[in-house]
Amino acid sequence: MSSTDVGSAPAGAAKPKESRRWLKPRVPDEQLYRLAPARRPRTRLGMLDFSDRVRAVLQAWWAWLIPAVLLELFGWRIAALVPGAMAFVLYHTSPGSHPAVYALEPDFGTESSEFTTTMAGVTGMPVVDGNRVDIYNNGDEFYPAMLEAIESASLSVTMEQYIFWHGEVGRRFAEAFAEKARAGVSVKLLLDAIGSATLGSDIFRILEAGGCQLAWFRPIHWYTLHRANQRNHRKSLIVDGGVAFTGGSGLADHWLGTAENEHEWRDMQIRVEGPAVEAQQAGFAQNWLLTTGEIINGHEFFPEPHAAGKVPIQTILSSPSGGAGSAGTMYIIALQCARRYLYIANPYFIPDPRVIDMLARARRRGVIVKLMLAGKHNDTWWARQNSVRLYGRLLEAGVEIYEYQPTMLHQKTMVVDGVWATVGTTNFDNRSFALSEETNICFHDPSLVDQLRAVFSTDLARCERVELSQWKKRGPWQQTKETLASLIENQV
Repeated sequence: MSSTDVGSAPAGAAKPKESRRWLKPRVPDEQLYRLAPARRPRTRLGMLDFSDRVRAVLQAWWAWLIPAVLLELFGWRIAALVPGAMAFVLYHTSPGSHPAVYALEPDFGTESSEFTTTMAGVTGMPVVDGNRVDIYNNGDEFYPAMLEAIESASLSVTMEQYIFWHGEVGRRFAEAFAEKARAGVSVKLLLDAIGSATLGSDIFRILEAGGCQLAWFRPIHWYTLHRANQRNHRKSLIVDGGVAFTGGSGLADHWLGTAENEHEWRDMQIRVEGPAVEAQQAGFAQNWLLTTGEIINGHEFFPEPHAAGKVPIQTILSSPSGGAGSAGTMYIIALQCARRYLYIANPYFIPDPRVIDMLARARRRGVIVKLMLAGKHNDTWWARQNSVRLYGRLLEAGVEIYEYQPTMLHQKTMVVDGVWATVGTTNFDNRSFALSEETNICFHDPSLVDQLRAVFSTDLARCERVELSQWKKRGPWQQTKETLASLIENQV
C-alpha cells in the first residue's frame, strides 16, 4: 500500500486517536450514538415525574454554575458566591454511577442455577463452596463472638471499619487488638476518616502502645475533595485469613444490649469460616494498598483454603470506582427474579424511581413484598424524611411497609422466596449503591435462609404497619420537611 492510500500515515506521525470525535466523519450517527442494529423495544424503569425532574435539575452542578457565571458577568460578585459554592459542592459530591435502567424479563427464579450464575457473572463475584456461617443478633451476641475470634488469632487480624468510636466497646476492642499485637500477631486496622472521626485519643494511644498499625481511609484535604464523598462503609473483621465477620454494626456502645430500648440498636452480624473469607480479605487488601501503598502477603493473611462447612457463599464487594456498584446490581437482580415473596429489612430505604418500578412490577406478578424499616427511632433525620416521602408510591403499588418500634433498626437483610438471602453492610439508598465501599454475603443454604426468615418474622411482631390512608394524612409541615430533605436524597 502506498503512502497516499486511505488509512495510511506518514512515517513518524502520531497514531490517530481512537475516539468518537475521530470516528464521527466515518460512521453514521445511528451507529455511533446508539446500538446498531437497534435493540428490540424494552421497558425502561423509573420514568421521572415532574417533581423528580425538578429535583434532578436542582441537584445538578451545572444548574448552579450558570447563574453564578451570569451574576459574575453582571458584576454581582458577592451574589455569585452562593450558586458558585453550590456548583462546587455538587460537582465534587454527585455520584458518577451508571445504574441499570431496563427491566429484566428473566424466565428463572432465585432457586435456579441460572440465577446463581447470572449473579456471579454480572457482579464478577464467584460462588465459593465449603463454608460455615453463624448468625448473631444484637451486640450481646456478636461482640463476645468477635472478641473471642480476636483472642484466638495466631497470625493476623485485619479490619476495615466505618464506625470505631470511643466508649466501652471501642476500648474493649482496642485492648484486644493491642494484646494480640504485643504477642506478635500482625494487626492492621483501616478506619474510615469520616465514620471513625470520634475514635478518641485514649483509644488511639492504646492501639499505638500495643503496636497496631492504623490507617485512615480517605481523610479530607482540599486536594482530595473530588473523592471525599466516597466512603468505606464496610465492616469486616478477619482473623488469620480464615474467619471473618460482617454485618450492619460498627464498634460503638449503642450496639450493646438486646434491642430492648431506644439505647440498644437492633442489628445483626454473621461469622463466616472457610474459603469464602478470602474475598473479604481481598477487599481489605485492596483498600489497604490504596491507602498505605503496602501489599499484604503471605500465609498469615492468605492461608491455603480449607473447607469448614457445606455452605456455598457469594461475597459481594461493591465499590464506587466501578461506576455501577455490585451491591446495587445484586439487589435489583434479586428483586426482578423474585416469584413468591421479598422480605427486606433496612434502616435507610430511599429507593430511586427505577427500584420503585421494580417493586411495583413484583407486586403485579403476585410477589408479596414486605419492607421492615427504621421508624421514629432514626439517627438520620434526612434519611427518615426521604424514606417517608416515598411511602405513598410504594403503598399504592401494594407494598407492605412496617416500622420497627422499640429502637433503631439497623440490620441490612433480604430474603427472597425462601431459597436465597443476603446479609451485609449495604443500605437501600444511593449512597450505598453508588458512593460507598460495601460488603454483602449471599447464600442459597435452606437452613440459613429459613433462619433469616424466622428472624424477620420475629422482628415484624415489634413493628407497626403503615397504611396508605394514614400516610395521606400527613400535615403540610411534614410534607414541607420531606420536600426539603429530598433536595439531598442522593447524599443520605
